[in-house]
Amino acid sequence: MAEAKVAPRPLSPHLQIYRWSWTMAMSVAHRITGSALYVGIALFAIWLVALASGPAAFDAVQWFFGSPLGYLILFGYTWVLMHHMLGGVRHLVWDFGYGMEAVQRINMARFTLIGSIVLTVAIWVIAFLLF
Repeated sequence: MAEAKVAPRPLSPHLQIYRWSWTMAMSVAHRITGSALYVGIALFAIWLVALASGPAAFDAVQWFFGSPLGYLILFGYTWVLMHHMLGGVRHLVWDFGYGMEAVQRINMARFTLIGSIVLTVAIWVIAFLLF
């Protein structure tokens, strides 16, 4: 019985071949922010458990989140949430078949980054003005 010849399988290009683009960077950022949302939800769960545990535990958690490090973590989580949300909107637009031209894709990727920064700052400014 003769052995069948197997055609060599194509190899995937290595990352060194690709040139980084806005859409590629925002795709990677979307995945990273999606993973970071798990950390934020864990922090929110810690806050809820402290709330249910009594005044001493809640005061300790409130103290931490009210510290400069806590504010930095909450600010970062706000940006992660806004960036992931705008990335999801970008993908939703693509799902409807819009924004597929090269210039439109790049502009949408830039808007994802710039929009997430603007929204994050706006949320924090409004929060500080109201509270």
